[in-house]
Amino acid sequence: MPPKKNMTPMQKPSDVKAIIKRIFSYMYGFKLHFALVVVGVILSAVAGIAGNALLTPLINNIEDALEKGMWDKRAFIGILAVMAGIYAVGALSSLMFQRMMLKVSTTTLMRIRNDLFSKMESLPIKYFDKHTHGELMSLYTNDTDTLREMLSNSIAQFISSAITIVGVFALMLAYSWILTIIVVVMLVIIIKVIGVIGSRSSKGFVAQQKAIGKANGYIEEMIDGQKVVKVFCHEDIANEEFNKLNEELCEAATRANTFANILMPIMNNLSYLHYAATAIVGGIMAVSGFGGMNIGKLVSYLQFTRQFAQPITQVSQQLNAVLTALAGAERIFRVIDEEPEADEGYVTLVNAVRGADGQLIESEKRTGIWAWKHPHKADGTVTYTEVRGYVEFDDVVFGYEPEKTVLNGISLYAKAGQKIAFVGSTGAGKTTITNLINRFYDVPDGKIRYDGININKIKKRDLRMSQSIVLQDTHLFTGTVMDNIRYGKLDATDEEVYAAAKLANADSFITHLENGYNTMLTSDGANLSQGQRQLLAIARAAVADPPVLILDEATSSIDTRTEALIEKGMDSLMEGRTVFVIAHRLSTVRNSQAIMVLEYGKIIERGSHDDLIAQKGKYYQLYTGMFELS
Repeated sequence: MPPKKNMTPMQKPSDVKAIIKRIFSYMYGFKLHFALVVVGVILSAVAGIAGNALLTPLINNIEDALEKGMWDKRAFIGILAVMAGIYAVGALSSLMFQRMMLKVSTTTLMRIRNDLFSKMESLPIKYFDKHTHGELMSLYTNDTDTLREMLSNSIAQFISSAITIVGVFALMLAYSWILTIIVVVMLVIIIKVIGVIGSRSSKGFVAQQKAIGKANGYIEEMIDGQKVVKVFCHEDIANEEFNKLNEELCEAATRANTFANILMPIMNNLSYLHYAATAIVGGIMAVSGFGGMNIGKLVSYLQFTRQFAQPITQVSQQLNAVLTALAGAERIFRVIDEEPEADEGYVTLVNAVRGADGQLIESEKRTGIWAWKHPHKADGTVTYTEVRGYVEFDDVVFGYEPEKTVLNGISLYAKAGQKIAFVGSTGAGKTTITNLINRFYDVPDGKIRYDGININKIKKRDLRMSQSIVLQDTHLFTGTVMDNIRYGKLDATDEEVYAAAKLANADSFITHLENGYNTMLTSDGANLSQGQRQLLAIARAAVADPPVLILDEATSSIDTRTEALIEKGMDSLMEGRTVFVIAHRLSTVRNSQAIMVLEYGKIIERGSHDDLIAQKGKYYQLYTGMFELS
């Protein structure tokens, strides 16, 4: 298998506008919600501005009462009532747009996750061979979480901040252009500070996401391989390696959050300086009456300066989160934009019956006879070839990486109903051959034919439906025992499931489980032994009833007594099928019609068990124990 590679995050979003546009493309069907969000944000922002503006007449009313003894109670109460109404409208508007954005953000993320998972289901096996599971899982956890935060909070915050800044600035100019100059000067300084700190912080957060992905990948590997770790007493080594990754994450997070955390104190101190400067100059103007300034206007203006600085501070706080979310979104979209598994096949698998003339014709009902429907592009005719499982390799050359060849000119054939065995050292190419039969990988040189048809012409889905494979590493899904067996044929009846389990010799242990076939399996069947899990995998293959069966060390986790019992069932399962067997236990391949001995990607010996023993070559050495498989 090719080595796995880390999904390295980009240093920064390569095209911010394109990413934002892509995110918004997932928000279809929410025009009304967005309209209400915009209305709510505007009302909330305007309410805050208007409430502060009303401080001027309110303070002036109080000043008149104190200085001149003229207190207009009706006007005072009226101003308070209007302020209360404005703030109530602002609070309700804020509640409305936050609820709306929550609906929009969760639905948008649901759509993105659907597309991401759907794309992963369409990617070729080689993609997962090259990327760690932990890195892929981080797309669904860390990256989508940062994206959720941006969608639910940052978008509305940016709109509100923009409205507040424009509205407040306009009123500040109207109140005093002299004081506004001070605000503009401080604003330039604040923007410069945000720019410098924000750029350094964004790089730190990208590095932090990368470190999180590495740590998650390692944690997943250690959890999956905990038994192996304990068997070889590598707890200290595993802990040491994790400490290194955790330290890298800690350092990256420290660098990222150092800049993010110092931004707020700096912004607060600048805002205090700003406020103090405005208060001093404004106080002098109010006392002297310069520029029409009075106490009421000064109080409102000072509130405006706070209100003006607040959205800038909030935007600066959101900036790092937005950049991190956009970087995560780009990672997600990069996977969504991956090329799906290529499939140029046009030959399909259909149910067939024999007509009066003995020729196969297509049937809409399940008949028990499968055929390849082969439309010929040259003349437009369609022919039907019965699926028998005749497989032929013709001078096949293949490598997982272009510069490293795994198979070198492999030629072999398996007639319908034959059992073909592959033996040889690890890395000789045994599993690679079975991967090519399934078209998990396509061959660059040579041809593979299935019932006389080049498998590149057969649709991959149809090709794989005609085969079943039992892997050495079994995988069981969360669900009942019956559900896991039925995974091989989703429309299988209960009776077919029982028959498959008996054929694989799994029925005896299943019936002794607490709830029999309805026993729930979780954590990849952790409540079963490795041998029992493999028996279920064999039963799953049996219920599919395919013409071609691939057994990749299918009995490696089963004791010899159980293996002897299974072989009887397997003989029935293999009857009339083409079977490819990979086994290190040579006793399991003795009855094969042909045994292929592979070494360094080439077939060095082939023949029946008796023929190879008589040749006294590599197979003879393996079988007699003179040479051991590595």
